[in-house]
Amino acid sequence: MTVRCRGVRGATTCEANTREAILEATRELLEEMIAANGLTSDEIAGAFFTTTPDLNAEYPAVAARALGWSDTALLCGHEMAVPGGLAQCIRVLVLWNTTRNANELRHIYIRGARNLRPDLNR
Repeated sequence: MTVRCRGVRGATTCEANTREAILEATRELLEEMIAANGLTSDEIAGAFFTTTPDLNAEYPAVAARALGWSDTALLCGHEMAVPGGLAQCIRVLVLWNTTRNANELRHIYIRGARNLRPDLNR
């Protein structure tokens, strides 16, 4: 079996620009990604989180650390401010070392972010 680094995507929306709302939305998203794919923290090479510019009360990576991703490389940044883009959105790209094929990955889009990738909503 060959292990490859695969990208698993996810996104969600946040109810408010507060620390609590950002951590809750991020935790919910990561828990769904973990459940859908069987992710374990020791297989995760890294994760890159972005928020829309209207979310800045907390780093989404704090929620990943709380889930035990203490040895995982994490980075946060802001998403491009595209006119008409989805507001209060948190996105993540998880780099996962796995033997799975790309077509076996489950990308998770929840809450108001479901509309970003309606083709993936099963």
